[in-house]
This record gives sequence, C-alpha cells and structure tokens, in this order.
Amino acid sequence: MKPRLLDLFCGAGGCTKGYQRTGFYVVGVDIADQPRYCGDFFYRGDALSFMRSLFDDGSFATFDAIHASPPCQGYSALGGDHPLLIEATRELLNATGLPYVIENIPDAAWTLQDPVLICGSMFDPPLIDRHRLFETNWGLRHPEWPCRHKMAWPRFPVYEHGRTTYRRWPAVYGTGGGKSRERWGEVMEIDWMTDAELTEAIPPRFTEFIGAQLLAHIAATVTA
Repeated sequence: MKPRLLDLFCGAGGCTKGYQRTGFYVVGVDIADQPRYCGDFFYRGDALSFMRSLFDDGSFATFDAIHASPPCQGYSALGGDHPLLIEATRELLNATGLPYVIENIPDAAWTLQDPVLICGSMFDPPLIDRHRLFETNWGLRHPEWPCRHKMAWPRFPVYEHGRTTYRRWPAVYGTGGGKSRERWGEVMEIDWMTDAELTEAIPPRFTEFIGAQLLAHIAATVTA
C-alpha cells in the first residue's frame, strides 16, 4: 500500500505530482475548484477547516505525512489585505504529530522555521528561476547544487532568423525579457495547467526531491 500524503492548499497539483513520482498516494485540498488537479483524490474546502475536521474523527491516522502551501500573497512585497496563514497552519500540523512540509516564498522567511531554499537551477539538468522555501519538522537536506540561475553561462538555445542565440533562465511570469508563455509549461515540466495555474505552481521536481527524503524518513521511523 502506498504511503498517504495530504496536500493542503494544493492548487492544480504541482507539488502533488512530485510526491506521486516518489510513490505517495496524494489527497489534495483547496478552497477553489481544481478541475485539472492531478492527484489521487480531491476535496474542495478551506484547508484549515478541513484539518480541524480530521481531529474530530481521528482521520489523521490515515495519513503518513502532510504538505501545506499556504497562500503567499500576504507575505509578498506587494502585501495587501491577504491572510497570513503559516503560523496557524503550523500549529495544526504540529498537533497531528505527523512529518510535515510547509512551502512558501522567500519573503516569508521571517515566519518560517529553519527553512531550506530550493531553486530550479539547483537541479541537474537545471530548470527555472524560481525560489521557494521549505520548512520541515524532520530535517530536509539541501540540494547538492547551489543556486545557479544568476550565473552568466547560457541555458536555452533559441533558433531565430537562421542562427542560434541563447536566452538565460526563463521565468514563469509576464512576457518581457525574452520570456515566452509557450515555454512556461516546458520549463516547469508541467503539461496539464493553464497559464494562471502555472504562475502559482511549484515544479514537481522540487517535491520529487523532497518526497524521496520524506519517504526515507517515514521508513526509518517505522523501523526504529
């Protein structure tokens, strides 16, 4: 039987897909309909309310781990009237006693506990210029490679007007600076989302990296 992971604030499932690749059965929860969600099961509802409901009937015992990606807008430089949910999410996660992962943007570093930074350029082959922080309660290790997206070496060949030019580190937002919507899905390694969903998503390779370590942690805990 596959280990079960609860994916809170799941969106269309960028994180979900990475955990699935490492062997998890993933149940997603999101407040909005997610018709393209790629997980094994989906609940529509408020993620924190859903967590509280699981305490009522002991349903947390059916899960082996939890991932949570609270909305990042309130932590961004733009700020605005958006909820700050990381601390409330952590409180509920700690109450479950399960291994967890909390993901958010670098601007949320002040409220995350000993987070690990992951960038798409840390993988081999490298991906996209996208930084995210991951807090865990079980000791996530850093990727082997450092962040490389600001290095001067070219990454992507582009064939234009009969010659080859190069564009460096694509980013999934806007269309300036050589960015192309047509390449967003390619550089994210996601082929099932809309453009709007891609701008909010995490490349699956991030959580594939995390999921392998999480599986090892769960296995070690069971045999200890």
